[in-house]
Formats: sequence, C-alpha cells, structure tokens
Amino acid sequence: MTINVLIVDDQQLVRSGFRLLLDAEAGIDVAGEAATGVEAVAAVEILKPDVVLMDIRMPDMDGIEATKAIVQRAPDSRILALTTFDDEPTVRGMLAAGASGFLLKDTEPAQLIDAIHVLHRGDALLSPSITRMLLSDLSAAGSDTEILSDLTERELEVLFEIGRGLSNAEIADALSMSPLTAKTHVSRLLRKLQLRDRVQLAIAAYEAGLIRPGTPD
Repeated sequence: MTINVLIVDDQQLVRSGFRLLLDAEAGIDVAGEAATGVEAVAAVEILKPDVVLMDIRMPDMDGIEATKAIVQRAPDSRILALTTFDDEPTVRGMLAAGASGFLLKDTEPAQLIDAIHVLHRGDALLSPSITRMLLSDLSAAGSDTEILSDLTERELEVLFEIGRGLSNAEIADALSMSPLTAKTHVSRLLRKLQLRDRVQLAIAAYEAGLIRPGTPD
C-alpha cells in the first residue's frame, strides 16, 4: 500500500530535499507540496494525504493553526510536525492541535521514513524525553483522576506504560501479554477515553497522575 504524503514548508529548498528523499522510497508517494498553512489546509482537502509533514513557523497561517484545521476537516490525515524548534510551547501547541508526531528537521532520513510508516499505521511518535519535557508541569497542576474511573486494572497498567513511551511490543513484554492483546487494550483505552492516539493517551496518563516527571523509562 502506497503512503501519500503532503510536504508543508515555507522554504522551497527544504520541500525539495524532502521530496527527493521520499521519492526514492518505495511505498511512499509525494502527493503535493504547500508553502503556507492556508495552502496546506486547501491541499489536504483536495489530495486527502495519509501523512502531512508540517512545518510550524510559516507566514499566513502557522503549523499549529493549520494542524487544527486539518484535524477538524480531514481527521484521517496524520500530522507529523517537523521543525527546528523543540521548545516546550511549540511542542505542546502542535500536539494539542492534533499532531500525531514531532521530529526535528535534523532527524536522520531513516528515522523520518520510519516515522511516516508509524503514523500511517495509526500509531504516534512520543519519546519519553519529549514526554517529560512537554508535560513536566502537569504534576504541579494537580491530578485529574476522574478519567481513570471506568478503566480496569489492566487498562491502567497499559496506560501507565504508554505514558512511559512504550510501544505495543514493549508493553506486551513488560506486562507478559501478547502484542495483539496489548494492541486491543490500547484500542479500548482510546475508545473509553475518547482520544485520538497514543500521544493523547500519554497526556492523559500524566494528567491523571499515573506518570510524573522523572518516572524511569
């Protein structure tokens, strides 16, 4: 199955570099390019890409606002934020807007390719280090334990491991279950908590106090 990708960046040179990389990759097709957030929203409605590589600092409409609009109008398109800025407000803004992944532009090509496949599978990129940086102030704001009231003990364990940044395979190993069972628990958590993806599940784990900054990986 071919993954259709939209490249969004205000610099032509950057877009061309990403296109060269992706065009050389079997199973990935560059559906189009956009130079501004406004162009990106319009392009998504026409092209219906599977994954959008989204720059953040752009004229006209930034990546955060563009992501919000795309998630509302084309929820099946997954947003991978690509930026030179890894400050907390930027990361939080993109993920709150609905992005399913966040990478810096100096990421190795192989990691970018892998990230596109990860998002296309319906998963999300959330490293433990980004999670700690992003959500380090949640503990100071107090815990919202109400969201945990309908979860089983096993689901709480799975949510905890998601908050630590573990993949389904790693959760299966940590909790002595099959990868399929781990995937099923993740799907149930998404449905019960009415969340979009693992990024939001990890945020929920922090907000509920299951994970605190400094929790071992």
